[in-house]
Amino acid sequence: MPSSVEPPPLSPSAEPYGRVVLRAALWLAFLAPFFYSTYGFANWLASTRDHVGSIVFSWEHHVPFVAWTIVPYWSINLFYGLSLLLNDSRQGVDRLAGRYLTAQIVAVACFILFPLTATFVRPETSGLPGFLFAVLGGFDKPFNQAPSLHIALLVIVWDHWRQRLTGPLLRPWHGWCFLIGASVLTTWQHHFIDIPTGALLGFFALWLSPARGELPFAGFRLTADCKARRLALYYALGAALALTGAAAGALFSALALLLLWPSLALAIIAFAYAGAGAKVFQKAADGRVSLASRILLWPYRLGARVNVWAWTRKLPPVVPVTDGIFLGRFPSAAEADGFGTVIDLAAELERPRDATGRWQSFGMLDLLPPPVGVLNQAVAGIEPARRQGTVLVCCALGFQRSATVVAGWLVATGRSHTSAQAHKQLAASGRPVHLQIGLDEPA
Repeated sequence: MPSSVEPPPLSPSAEPYGRVVLRAALWLAFLAPFFYSTYGFANWLASTRDHVGSIVFSWEHHVPFVAWTIVPYWSINLFYGLSLLLNDSRQGVDRLAGRYLTAQIVAVACFILFPLTATFVRPETSGLPGFLFAVLGGFDKPFNQAPSLHIALLVIVWDHWRQRLTGPLLRPWHGWCFLIGASVLTTWQHHFIDIPTGALLGFFALWLSPARGELPFAGFRLTADCKARRLALYYALGAALALTGAAAGALFSALALLLLWPSLALAIIAFAYAGAGAKVFQKAADGRVSLASRILLWPYRLGARVNVWAWTRKLPPVVPVTDGIFLGRFPSAAEADGFGTVIDLAAELERPRDATGRWQSFGMLDLLPPPVGVLNQAVAGIEPARRQGTVLVCCALGFQRSATVVAGWLVATGRSHTSAQAHKQLAASGRPVHLQIGLDEPA
């Protein structure tokens, strides 16, 4: 950590720091009482129940009690407030406060709906640890367990500072955050199940209020497209089945709660098809995705990768079209680096981390006609990229989105006169192609 907290340097477009501090102070004035009142209410409500259950693995009884770790445990309260102050805009403050609110509201709702209790009885402690435990015990009862709000806030605070600390300060920050995370066990405040569920909540809060870019729910309108609605329903049913499996399976094994992860991922995909669109994947123009998207949607992306393999394992990964343009499935890093430029249309898949070549991403949802504006941008991007070398136009399978864009380029550049002619030219490559829209007019 820095020895002192200085106002962040102002960039030419940054707001006066005084306005940022004022916005942070106003949020703190709301968040602090909101935190203690809702947390306290959930505690009180659980204490009125005749029986509150617990989820404990047998190995947890071997976790040692380490009194001094109450210090890193408590330190998150300091970083909670400082993080609001360490921003260069009021929007940054608002986004961070939105993450805090998301974590608080979801966690408290879980505490009320299915409270759990910590089963450990801490030994007596003295000195500074004893004082901190005594203060903690004044308002923190043993009922608020999964998801751990402490861990959820830790994920949010860790992500906030890791983007601002550089050089020799970054590694100590990661180390201190590890101590904060481990302290929920070594202070006997939480059981293990609280940690992954709390982390999932923290990443959900990061996804819902990203530090930069468009909010996932911004401009949401329920789609009028029948196919999109049907796909949204299928994914929503999948999410509901996974959630039901997690709830029912937890009666037999806590490991069933792992199904909460794919349930949340499928719910986000359903939200995309219902009208939110490709922005839920939080994929940048260079093909990279946000950390929150990478974590939350990992189960879905794993399924998508398996689907790519199943459909394309007997097909060549790419096929030539004409004049240095290739059509194919989503490439590996080695395959991508064999081209001058990759034009990527698969909103759901992340650029391979080791890929070093030029990469342009135009996010489109699978199985749906692409938005006209995005389609036009992708078509227009091919010709400039072709002047710099070979171009791979890809989507997940290389059957629909990429074929539609390449066909649009063929028509737009006069290499084909109609979409039917473009389709015939692409089909001649031996790859299955399914154009999503008519392209008789130049895109």
